[in-house]
Amino acid sequence: MRNYIIARILLNIPVILLVMTLVFVVTRIGSDYAEKTAAGGVTGSGSFEEAVEQIRRQIGTDKPTFFVSCELDESLCSWHWDNQYKNFMFDIFQGDFGDSLVTRRTVWDEIKARLPASIELGILEVMVAITVAVPIGIISAIRQDTMPDYVLRIFAILGQAIPSFYLGVLFLLAASNWFGWIPPLTATDYQEIWEDPRANLQQMLLPALAGGLAIGAGIMRLLRSQLLEVLRQDYVRTAWSKGLRERTVVMRHVVKNGLIPVITVVGLLLAGLFSGNIVLESLFGIPGIGALSVIAMRQTDQPLIYGIVIVSAVGLVFINLLVDIAYAMIDPRIRYG
Repeated sequence: MRNYIIARILLNIPVILLVMTLVFVVTRIGSDYAEKTAAGGVTGSGSFEEAVEQIRRQIGTDKPTFFVSCELDESLCSWHWDNQYKNFMFDIFQGDFGDSLVTRRTVWDEIKARLPASIELGILEVMVAITVAVPIGIISAIRQDTMPDYVLRIFAILGQAIPSFYLGVLFLLAASNWFGWIPPLTATDYQEIWEDPRANLQQMLLPALAGGLAIGAGIMRLLRSQLLEVLRQDYVRTAWSKGLRERTVVMRHVVKNGLIPVITVVGLLLAGLFSGNIVLESLFGIPGIGALSVIAMRQTDQPLIYGIVIVSAVGLVFINLLVDIAYAMIDPRIRYG
């Protein structure tokens, strides 16, 4: 297991390098970002030319793009050690994403301030999804083609058909019309959970339920199909023939062996914690990474955009590693050499 983990970590390094390179290339393609930003008056400099030069110096685009540049007219190529790509990669590996062009704060400070809200919302969504999906999936599988199974399957199909943001709006309408309660809906009202747990949960409750139910519907259908397949295995029939109780057969032999695909889905959901939930965060005024992404794109804040993308990609890569390790912990038949 240790050798496998080390090998996977080493394998993740070129993946992260490729992501960083793609981010660099994409952000340099197209029109001149400095001219576009200066035309919008973001920097507040006196003249257009001064604003362009200021932005280029700030984001490092006043230097050659790669190590080698060629002049097409003269067919000459020259080497540039001090170039944008090298500086970009060195800064990223040092944890320096640059400064936001709008707030003038470092990109890492902006992300670090928003990341806890996204992680909290994501964890609450996953908790709601698992709490709802696992019992329902088990009951639906062991009571196949009965009335409870039909009802629960209809519930799952509705959960998948209705988008999470629409559920959020329905929850808001129900809370205001039936209970006369409207949760805080602005980023200025947000309180971190260790500062004011009550106010925090009031703002997180409805988006966590909306997102968790939408996610849980898919997990429930996946878990049901996997459990039905496991229930038909020979070792499960042997357990039934030995006279073991239903609870013992289901929990010890069926559920444990049917959770592998579910872990994959949950792992992907956990990886999404680093990128945030754009729609729900914007709808409920949660100052997370998703809402920050919208602000960065609206304001064409290039350093902030690629900082969010890289942090999300790194989180996705290493959570996938944790998911693979969890496979072996749950299913003893899986061994990594």
